[in-house]
Amino acid sequence: MRTLEYFPNLVTMFFTRAAEKGDAPFLWRKQDGAWHAISWAEAARQVASLSRGLRSTGLQRGDRVMLVAENRPEWCIADLAIMAAGCVTVPTYTTNTERDHAHIIENSGARAIIVSTQKLAATLMPAALRSNHVQTVIGIEPLKLGPSQIDCRQYDALIAAHPTQAATVAAEADFSRGDLACIIYTSGTGGAPRGVMQHHGAILHNCAGCSVVIAEDFGWEDEVFLSFLPLSHAYEHTGGQHFPISLGGQIYYAEGLDKLAANIEEVRPTIMFVVPRLFEVLHTRIAKAIEKKGGLGARLLDQALALGARSYNGKLRLVDRPAQLAVATLFKPKIARKFGGRLKAMVSGGAPLNPEIGLFFHSIGLTLLQGYGQTEAAPVIACNRPKAGVRMETVGPPLVDTEVRIAEDGEILVRGELVMHGYWRNPTETERVLKDGWLHTGDIGEFDGAGRLRITDRKKDLIINDKGENVAPQKVEGMLTLQPEIAQAMIAGDRRPYMVALIVPDSEWTAEWCAKSGTGCNRVALDDDLDFRAAISAAVDRVNRDLSVTERIRRFVIAHEPFSIENQQLTPSLKIRRHVLRDVYGERLDALYRN
Repeated sequence: MRTLEYFPNLVTMFFTRAAEKGDAPFLWRKQDGAWHAISWAEAARQVASLSRGLRSTGLQRGDRVMLVAENRPEWCIADLAIMAAGCVTVPTYTTNTERDHAHIIENSGARAIIVSTQKLAATLMPAALRSNHVQTVIGIEPLKLGPSQIDCRQYDALIAAHPTQAATVAAEADFSRGDLACIIYTSGTGGAPRGVMQHHGAILHNCAGCSVVIAEDFGWEDEVFLSFLPLSHAYEHTGGQHFPISLGGQIYYAEGLDKLAANIEEVRPTIMFVVPRLFEVLHTRIAKAIEKKGGLGARLLDQALALGARSYNGKLRLVDRPAQLAVATLFKPKIARKFGGRLKAMVSGGAPLNPEIGLFFHSIGLTLLQGYGQTEAAPVIACNRPKAGVRMETVGPPLVDTEVRIAEDGEILVRGELVMHGYWRNPTETERVLKDGWLHTGDIGEFDGAGRLRITDRKKDLIINDKGENVAPQKVEGMLTLQPEIAQAMIAGDRRPYMVALIVPDSEWTAEWCAKSGTGCNRVALDDDLDFRAAISAAVDRVNRDLSVTERIRRFVIAHEPFSIENQQLTPSLKIRRHVLRDVYGERLDALYRN
């Protein structure tokens, strides 16, 4: 069995892989309708030259360099060059507001910023200009910034001006596994982002642990990854960048979520890192597309779902074999081709996955592995393993060399090299979550009889009603969004007599409802349309039938608009920001208890 060797730091790992792979393709981007690759050797040359260029601007070892760019080859090269220069990468989201950028610049003390485009610089530069830290801004694409005290450089010119042999820079990479590699700011579901200090060893620990899963459960070959989640998020930074590097894999950068389905068919990835929200969207699109066509496809989908449920529960019968053969030959190959035809697994992380969604993908022939982690753990802590038996209600066993135990109050505690060294310049929060070497995750969970971890909810998100009974909101919200009428939902009811919900109706379902009823699809008018509300209420009632009395939704309001990154109601990793939604809709939700 192939195993991942021990590396002292991420820079050495990259240059080692680049020396092994040479002119083989590494980073791919689509231009003018065709995919173009940067080889490992060329990437190593650019990393080496850019690291020298960064040092020429006056950056010293340990200085922080902010990186603001969409997923593209330059993101990976810049990240590695920052580390090779002895500096610390501070990735930030392209969706950040000026206020977000100002907070991160000031908190991190960044001395330089690499930004990809003029559009992103427009939001970033006002914050940079107000800072006393930022001395240099480097544009991946040409920037027009006007006169200022900040030294403006161009990415390609900086590389061209400092030609350097990759082997020279590789030999100078004397960083230890305990040295700081990056500061990743949490996406802020509950307030201002905190800077998580990830050391080289934390990310390397994750790479080694995940490589064991690939090697033992699937076989390690020439892996192909499609990167589309934000690289500024720890999940994609490790899973979509450093993990592929550790395997010597290829990375394709998706053109965007709108072209993701087409990119998957073109690229034919072997491994994908995704978030539950994407699975929910794919589930809806696949089911609707097949149902609209009707005929044999719809019947085969029904058969696949019935067989999948029985096989998952170990209840397949001899009489099922003809149906199994039909599904295996006429249905599953078509689904597989839509996902490229060689996909080993899609790994879900970043938020809890509804087990019903997982069962759907299992039934149509796609391997979906739910993982669990936190930015504070680099981020992967556990992952489902086919050889251990995948259970959709669990996140699988912990990674190798990762200690996990359950505290008396049910909180999940984690210890190992993957655990962060603390929050940047925040000793109070560091002391709160790191105690005696254990990371207190704030998540509630338990182990099943096979050693698989099951997450029941976020400790801080648990709703406690006025009778002291606990409700796990993510479970109920996941069940609501499985209904065709409901796209998004948030429930509330802390210290209240019953649960209420904020609901975003599904746009496609709403359009169909309006067409059938002859009603104009005016969003505001629909809020007061009794028939429309009755249809939404029927969906809520269906969910309530499967909930305990404590969990049931008694009343609801309809949101003014979908939760999105743009309106700050979703994090860039597509988790709902409860505090923002409460600020916007708090009065309407409170009124549900008065009327």
